Amino acid sequence: MSDDEKVGKTGEEEKQLSLRENFRILFRASKGFWLVNVVNFGDGIAYFGILTLLTLFLDRNVGFSDQMTGISVSVFTGLVTLFMLGGGFISDKLGVRRTLTLTLLIIGLGRVILVLSPVGFFGLSPKVASWVGLIIMAVGEGIIQPALYAGVKEYTDPRTATIGYSLLYSIMNLGIVAENFVSPFVRGRFGIDGVFWMCIYITGLMLISQVSFFTRRVEKTDRVMIDAPKVEGPKLSIKQRLQELPFLNPRFLFFIFVLLPVRTLFAHQWLTLPHYVMRAFPAAVGARYEWFQGLNPFVIVIFVPLIAAFTRKAKVLTMMIIGTTLSAAVTFILVPGPNLSTLILYVVLFSLGEAVWSSRFLEYVADIAPPGKVGAYMGIAGVPWFMAKFTTGFYSGFMLERFCPEGGPFDTGTMWLMYAIIACISPIGLVAARKWIGKGVPEKAR
Repeated sequence: MSDDEKVGKTGEEEKQLSLRENFRILFRASKGFWLVNVVNFGDGIAYFGILTLLTLFLDRNVGFSDQMTGISVSVFTGLVTLFMLGGGFISDKLGVRRTLTLTLLIIGLGRVILVLSPVGFFGLSPKVASWVGLIIMAVGEGIIQPALYAGVKEYTDPRTATIGYSLLYSIMNLGIVAENFVSPFVRGRFGIDGVFWMCIYITGLMLISQVSFFTRRVEKTDRVMIDAPKVEGPKLSIKQRLQELPFLNPRFLFFIFVLLPVRTLFAHQWLTLPHYVMRAFPAAVGARYEWFQGLNPFVIVIFVPLIAAFTRKAKVLTMMIIGTTLSAAVTFILVPGPNLSTLILYVVLFSLGEAVWSSRFLEYVADIAPPGKVGAYMGIAGVPWFMAKFTTGFYSGFMLERFCPEGGPFDTGTMWLMYAIIACISPIGLVAARKWIGKGVPEKAR
């Protein structure tokens, strides 16, 4: 079959591809797709390896209070998403290959400064040095994320996009699973610093791989397996160009902002859960804290591609509603109080909810983005995520001091009840505005 014949496949024929055919096509895709995911895998290890222990590092090694720790981590994660705004445009301008190389250099520098911050750096106090490291890391992470999304867009075709985005999310989480399994052993022998140095070494390996294998030839020759012929369209007026900008699309803005409440639960995974486990559970549980955190990416690795494959004909908004409802509602099981079985059940069910809607969110944004503006739309789509991460830390420390202080007494049920009620706003909003959101977007997204 010629390339033109392939391009001529109808949407109906694309939908009829079996799960096996989807994976076969994708695994025979260009090197570019898999090189993008090498960075995606490595950064999943390094970024979340640091983030998982960051509150404990700033508390124990740098000397921050609960409130200052919460604010610092929240500002860092918020800045990551804030820098995604500009990062999307940088990725579109420089291209995926050069953007990934640049950001790995920036991220590596920031991680070195952070791990050295307890002893000072260039004459800076530990607290100031840690902030410098966090800000530099945030810049690099903010640019690298939309570059990874744009890489999947470039190196998959319309038939394999759903599986491609689910694999991107799944591979990142596979890196988190690997790190969370190893981390307790490294931490037990070398401390939190040892875990952070391990993440720095992995960043260096990613950079070597990127420079050695992701060449200009790969970048130029391996884009999109099936590329539609270019057709010169009419010149757009200034008004039409403005209408293509993501921040002037009201349905798109509502869709991404209505997810803000449920996203606060994700922020609590590293802002609240570490101290909750360390303080409200026996020491033996806290010693293996990373394993509980590792349950989330483990579930994601298994179920994101499976759910995406078996529900690829389902409407994106339907999957978003189901997934956000599960993630929000399951938080209520933590209300009765600390219990190991309940904690494990919560992490597993919360992760299943995430598996249902997370990758479909990326697909929705990529589908509605005009050609050449995927990075920009991905960047804007991260604004509510920035707000959730940025604002959550400003009250998480206070809530811990009030309901889960060091040494007790504990009232963790009230804390989780309030968090669950906040999260439920998202699925309720999606249900209420579904018809309006669905207007003017691809049929499969409604």
